[in-house]
Amino acid sequence: MPRTHDYRAAFRADGTVVRRRREIPRVVAELGMVVEDAAGGFCGAVTDINHREVVLEDRNGRRRLFPLQPAAFLVEGVPSTLLPPPPAPASRALSASGSVRVHHLRARTARASRIWVEGLHDAELVERVWGHDLRVEGVVVEPMHGMDDLATAVADFAPGPGRRLGVLVDHLVAGSKESRAAASVARADVLVTGHPFVDVWAAVKPGVVGIRAWPDVPRGTDWKTGVCAALGWGEPADGARRVLGTVRDFRDLETPLIRAVEQLIDFVTEQP
Repeated sequence: MPRTHDYRAAFRADGTVVRRRREIPRVVAELGMVVEDAAGGFCGAVTDINHREVVLEDRNGRRRLFPLQPAAFLVEGVPSTLLPPPPAPASRALSASGSVRVHHLRARTARASRIWVEGLHDAELVERVWGHDLRVEGVVVEPMHGMDDLATAVADFAPGPGRRLGVLVDHLVAGSKESRAAASVARADVLVTGHPFVDVWAAVKPGVVGIRAWPDVPRGTDWKTGVCAALGWGEPADGARRVLGTVRDFRDLETPLIRAVEQLIDFVTEQP
């Protein structure tokens, strides 16, 4: 039988013996730790352990299951009580954008600042990936339905300190009409940024939607219509359900879009 206590002798002044109890070491077991069953002498490495029992494997590959009992094992020759490792700390849940998820979230009252995107699909994609962050920060995303008169729309919004405007633009490349429109509204309380893709769908990695690459669409053809025709996806509304329905988190998106949205969120939430 395993010993549950250990004692050592001491002597009173009159020479009588006093047997004093010594505490048995309590050892947290680690995988690979070599211990010996104190009762039967089976020696092996710890391969599995829980709060009730431990599995030991000897050098010949034989495994045996032992209950966890006080002083039931020898650790480096010393009778010890094995303890299972403490549970690992719960990992922090992340949102779809990769930020730490705030539990029991109550949406913050909306800020005066806004983020504008070109269309409904852009807004739906931003919401799908950054929706949690936007609610934490109290940021509203609104579709512009095009950039044909961006300067007038910005003037009507009347940005200023505490009322910033961020604009996410598709196909923001040098020499494009989008870049010229962005330059026309540049000011301290307005940030226009975006990605180089002709449409926000193209900022979704092709493999996410089950294709090798986004098809080339002839000039003069609506890009979404051309893509759906080339891939047999039906109408653009059908394509939107397919594309947006497959995006799970930021890892499904191309880096330029991620960088642009993060920059806009930082801009409109920055304290003046």
